[in-house]
Amino acid sequence: MTQKIRVTDDVLRSIPDPGQGAVLPKDGETNILITSALPYCNNVPHLGNIIGSTLSADVFSRYNRTRNRRTLYICGTDEYGTATETAALKEGMTPRELCDKYHALHKETYEWFDIGFDLFGRTSTAKHTEICQSIYLNLGQNGYLEKQIKDQTYCEGCKKFLADRYVEGICPHCGYVDARGDQCDGCSRTLDAIDLIEPRCLIDKTHNVVAHSSSHMYFKLDAAQPALEDWIKKSWRKGKWSPNATINADGEIVDARMKSGLKPTPVTRDLAWGVPIPPLGREDDKEMGGKVLYVWFDAVIGYVSITGEYTPEWKQWWLNPDNVRLYQFMGKDNVYFHTIYFPAMLLADGNNWTTLHHLSTTEYLNYEGGKFSKSKNRGVFGPAARETGIPASVWRYYLLSTRPETADAMFSWADCIAANNNILLKNFGNFVNRALKFLSAQYDSVLPESGDAPGPLSPNDPLDAEFIADVNALLKDYIDAMESVKIRLGLQTVMLISSRGNGYLQASGLNKALMTENPQRCAQVVSRAVNLIYVLSALIYPFMPATSDALLLQLNAPARVVPEVLSTDILAGHQIGQPDHLFKNIDEKMDQVWKARFGGDESAKKEEEVPTSKRKAKKAGAVNAVPNAVAVSGPKSPEVIALEAKILEHGQVVRGLKENKEAKDVVDAAVTELKKLKAELGLLEKSRNPAAH
Repeated sequence: MTQKIRVTDDVLRSIPDPGQGAVLPKDGETNILITSALPYCNNVPHLGNIIGSTLSADVFSRYNRTRNRRTLYICGTDEYGTATETAALKEGMTPRELCDKYHALHKETYEWFDIGFDLFGRTSTAKHTEICQSIYLNLGQNGYLEKQIKDQTYCEGCKKFLADRYVEGICPHCGYVDARGDQCDGCSRTLDAIDLIEPRCLIDKTHNVVAHSSSHMYFKLDAAQPALEDWIKKSWRKGKWSPNATINADGEIVDARMKSGLKPTPVTRDLAWGVPIPPLGREDDKEMGGKVLYVWFDAVIGYVSITGEYTPEWKQWWLNPDNVRLYQFMGKDNVYFHTIYFPAMLLADGNNWTTLHHLSTTEYLNYEGGKFSKSKNRGVFGPAARETGIPASVWRYYLLSTRPETADAMFSWADCIAANNNILLKNFGNFVNRALKFLSAQYDSVLPESGDAPGPLSPNDPLDAEFIADVNALLKDYIDAMESVKIRLGLQTVMLISSRGNGYLQASGLNKALMTENPQRCAQVVSRAVNLIYVLSALIYPFMPATSDALLLQLNAPARVVPEVLSTDILAGHQIGQPDHLFKNIDEKMDQVWKARFGGDESAKKEEEVPTSKRKAKKAGAVNAVPNAVAVSGPKSPEVIALEAKILEHGQVVRGLKENKEAKDVVDAAVTELKKLKAELGLLEKSRNPAAH
């Protein structure tokens, strides 16, 4: 097929997709290093885990590639520590066997969600041990390690010191009865197991747990605090961190631990599964024999060691603060370790480390009015998302459109289905399909001569000035949002641009009559619509890479960068591919099917009522109940489609204003506008089908 594309650096993308080739930073350019919090290797991730770090980081990674920036995205499984030992004990296998099992499950899950790491590694490697021990030795040489003899929980039945996660008890701060030895799920405070009230051994709760003394090395965070505070204030201001518990909008450090003065924190543990402690050349080395690094110490170094597995030139990324910007993505419960603990460690190490530039955090995603729970089988975990038949692109869209950026969000099957049917299908998909099918049917798939010169369209165009100005303004909004890592706003803006495309086709009256009566204008409308679709292929790529690939296939065009203005980049004579639907309708009845299936113990009875055969499913109205739960609905007029999309998008705007606690008059004005749009839709539907009212 003939390709006629404007081949310039400001059109075509030169940076490869994640994992498609070794990438190293280049001096004098903007080089982006991205990490997402390393998931524990003792379970499968649920949707909240995915949106909280890995998926959000993937979006930002792909966005930077659409700006032709050298980008590296690193993640992997956090494999050492007590959590792994505990889970391995419960599953009757060795820690190594458990890590192999769950590393594969994590990798499989992320690959299905199209989350593109340059490397998804693991911390149980020789490279990880090497780098961890090096940093530990540097802390010792620089005077940041001290030995302390402290009481620890000791099980008289097991006859050994108990690792933190082998111990549970009552939290001394909030009274939560099932607090873990390292952290309380009730108040999220970091704990020392010895402080638990009425501690109990998880191996055998009948065993007697007492306090015995043991020697350990401690990281002198108090000595690192002055330099750390200076670094936090500079990095926060320069990188524009998202709101978190370390520093407020006025630049004041508000973390309670820092305000009261940081204290030395342990970096060693009496465990077998971990990074062995290297000798410091001190008299107390013998007391450290057989101990390993504390998992909180070694886990964050995993970002560095996994990069070391990716390339032997890893120092070009991690010891290059003048040329590399580090963006880190995580849930709010990980903020302390990435804004205080890890930076303090790197500062105390003494090398010129690449430290945090921008911190992006999320609140929690909950599930249908409650919480995700693996033990209760409540919510969607790991590979189960694939079993619904909902494509990965749709999952990505819905999760990112509800990304809990400023407040906790709630997963809802009804909302997920509506997002597919009312926004992706009727807005984005409708615009693309309408324009490309017209080109295919009326011009034999070859873009006609429009009279537009290659390059940026004039904002003073006599016919489309408003359309071009609107698109260019929205492109600026998109770039501003993405540069600020406002991912949900960026996605909303993409949908506003596709909605503007729908409105353009409608206002221009694109049909056979226009082609007959004004062929030059018809060719111009088709050219501008196709070039807007080409722009959308880049804008949607960070959020829905498979959808972007499908667009490029239908356009018969190479991957492009995000432009600053709308241009004529696909030229006359270019032959497109075969137009096809990007999305399929999902039967609304599947809401109840999936609620029952993933509702956990509370929905046991409902699960029994779910149709199990295709015949029963069809009778119940649940088309293709599990594997391919899609069904095509009847067509609606372009006016209704455009207005429905506008209502959904404006609804998201209203929600964003409320979450950001904007002024009451601003919120009220937005709500009034939303009500007005809904009223217009009601009148439009009534005029089209008066008998139904």
